[in-house]
Amino acid sequence: MSDGERKKPRRSRKPNLSESIDLSVFEKAPPHDLDAERAVLGALLREPELCDEVVMVLRDPDDFYHDAHKRIYSHLMKMRSDNSKIDLLLLVNNLRTTDELDLVGGQAYLGELMTLVPVSVHAEHYAKIVREKATLRKLIHAGSEIVRDAYAPETLVKDILNRAASEMNRLCETQTTNQVSDMEAVMNDVSTYIDRKLQGLVDGIKTGFVDLDNLIGGFHPNELIILAARPSMGKTALALNIAENIAVKDRQPVLFVSLEMTRKELGTRLLCSLAQVDNYQIRRGLLSKEERSSIFEISGELTKAPMYIDDTSSRTVAEISAVARRLKRQDDLKLIVIDYIGLITPENPDEPRQEQVAKIARHLKLLARELQVPVLCLSQLNRQADSRGGNERPRLSQLRESGAIEQDADVVMFVHRDEMGMSREQAQEKGLAGKAELIVAKQRNGATDDINLFFKKEWTRFFSPDEHHAQQYREEFN
Repeated sequence: MSDGERKKPRRSRKPNLSESIDLSVFEKAPPHDLDAERAVLGALLREPELCDEVVMVLRDPDDFYHDAHKRIYSHLMKMRSDNSKIDLLLLVNNLRTTDELDLVGGQAYLGELMTLVPVSVHAEHYAKIVREKATLRKLIHAGSEIVRDAYAPETLVKDILNRAASEMNRLCETQTTNQVSDMEAVMNDVSTYIDRKLQGLVDGIKTGFVDLDNLIGGFHPNELIILAARPSMGKTALALNIAENIAVKDRQPVLFVSLEMTRKELGTRLLCSLAQVDNYQIRRGLLSKEERSSIFEISGELTKAPMYIDDTSSRTVAEISAVARRLKRQDDLKLIVIDYIGLITPENPDEPRQEQVAKIARHLKLLARELQVPVLCLSQLNRQADSRGGNERPRLSQLRESGAIEQDADVVMFVHRDEMGMSREQAQEKGLAGKAELIVAKQRNGATDDINLFFKKEWTRFFSPDEHHAQQYREEFN
């Protein structure tokens, strides 16, 4: 055979996406283990005291696949919660009262369950098998719902992704079981914590503001921190300053979720803050040679900082969580900043606004616990803060839209500047120019206090009183 006659090697055909979807998998029987279900129920009938252990694993009768097993387990749990005695005859009477005895196979089947388990000590192990199978069924159900929605021509892709992420998060949360620790384990954790404190080690992440770090010990993992203020008080500037101190100076990864400002605006603020250049002068294109040199140098430094900015204008908690989890895996994320809670898209827009915000706050707290990172979330104050007139100091009751924000937050801080509403001359005359307060109004594990700061509006930067630049700024107005 000549070279020309030789057959060319067949190229492997890339499978079409529609061909790769095997819908026949949905025709199979859902995952289940009837033997494990029978073993759980038989163990509970033999030793009712095991109900307290099993209920921590199987919280819902629907975790059982067989309808008869669901009914039996539901009755057993009700008898336990009512502090009723549990035995075969009492269960039979309860099922007969509700006309369910025949539906579960009669007294003969209940008696058979008791004989299936010679030893009841493995009840919790069997319960975990039942729960795992139930979780697989829920995953299949969620997946089929996603497939159905994906085939619907009128459904928006973003809505499908949001629902899918929300359902996966919900399933992940149900997998966590309550862990009860004895005092030996608790005291070991406490002793380690005290030892670190005595050595001067800080468990939290330093914010870069000395007085704040001394008061709250930095931002701690698991914490939801709320930073609130009226408009134009500088809450975004302060949050950005904190993120800058952690990411740029300490080189610890930070995610900044901005639902209001673009990444260009935030990047410009970061440059002005670090280079100490007037933001307004940049907008006008009027910079001196020294300022241009400083910006060029700082820009190079910022490119190396482990700081990530998500400026997508519409985000749900599920989407924020997905981004944060990815960064936690790939770069060991240390802080999440969200600007701000009122702009987070609710999962159910039809719910009352107060319930929406309450759920968002709760999910942010759960995110902090899951990833073991602090979440700093900005919030506005309600209109009551403005209707009182003057420049009144903010209070916890003025947190906008929901008291659940205060309830779930570990730390609540307010930015307050008495000079707001005054002319520059009036502020200078009263000695208030540039002065700011950070009011720590709630700290779950510590004291509350007011922290003095200085604010350079042109640089969108806050300073601690003992910083050199703050001293220079204070002398400029006094």
